[in-house]
Amino acid sequence: MTFHPRHLLLPAVIALGLTSPAAAADTVKLRYLASQGGLAAHELAAELGYFDGTGITLENVGYAQGGPASLIALASGDVEIGSAATSAVLNSIIGGNDFVAAYPSNGINNEVQSTFYVLEDSPIKSIKDIAGKSIAVNTLGAHLDYTIREALHSVGLPADAANQLVVPGPQLEQVLRSKQVDIAAFGYWQTTFEGAALKNGGLRPIFDDTDVLGDIAGGFVVLRRDFAREHPEAAKIFVEQSARALDYAREHPEETKKILAKALSERGENADIAQYFRGYGVRAGGLPVERDIQFWIDVLVREGKLKQGQLAAKDILLTVDAKPASN
Repeated sequence: MTFHPRHLLLPAVIALGLTSPAAAADTVKLRYLASQGGLAAHELAAELGYFDGTGITLENVGYAQGGPASLIALASGDVEIGSAATSAVLNSIIGGNDFVAAYPSNGINNEVQSTFYVLEDSPIKSIKDIAGKSIAVNTLGAHLDYTIREALHSVGLPADAANQLVVPGPQLEQVLRSKQVDIAAFGYWQTTFEGAALKNGGLRPIFDDTDVLGDIAGGFVVLRRDFAREHPEAAKIFVEQSARALDYAREHPEETKKILAKALSERGENADIAQYFRGYGVRAGGLPVERDIQFWIDVLVREGKLKQGQLAAKDILLTVDAKPASN
């Protein structure tokens, strides 16, 4: 697609103007790609029955290797729901895709974060030591990629000083223990794989993304803007009930682990790793603040991918009450 900056200046805050989220005006099927070892909040909402009677149904049409692949499927119309790191979402919008951020898929804080591990006997001790080393990440151009760039920038090193290798989540522990890579990065959405790896011992953390980024949303579930405009009531219900599920997970962690185990088992995955789920790391209420997106806009301006003032968080955030997000 051709990138038209003027389109980005159209506000993504859609005035839905509804008094009740009980039911959509039409029946809407939302297709999505699942993530191995995890359950998105909208999947949890469906498991909890939050979409029952609303006219909204969800359909899992496969797996996404990473956020960028999910966004490609969303742009092509193969799915109605995408999910990716904020940096990947912004890069996709810069590339011409007209997406709106529905709700934070995950957050990073003291309880949930992405952590970079080495073997206990590794000489790597700090961020400065990762220069020239190989790091396993689930995909390029997304959260871990940009966290590594920011980490290197924070110590005055070039953003490309480390060598990133794409490794699926279930194989992260294996490639690190076999010394195929120097470092394995377990994303905030991969705490189940991380927990299983830590149980086996012999790993040592170097840093996590909160050390570099602070308390912030890690990624977003996104919709196409044209879909949100065509189905405003469904978009409102989708956001509200997904945010409700985020709160449920925080308030009922053990019940959520059981639901995750059941879902993983039904998908033919290893249900035992559900015990290591640490939550979504999203603030109470499940909705974003402007910094969640503006931080990465500023990074992309610094890297020359955006011009100053070309894009703002309010242009992207989809809200359910027509009120702009605030810090």
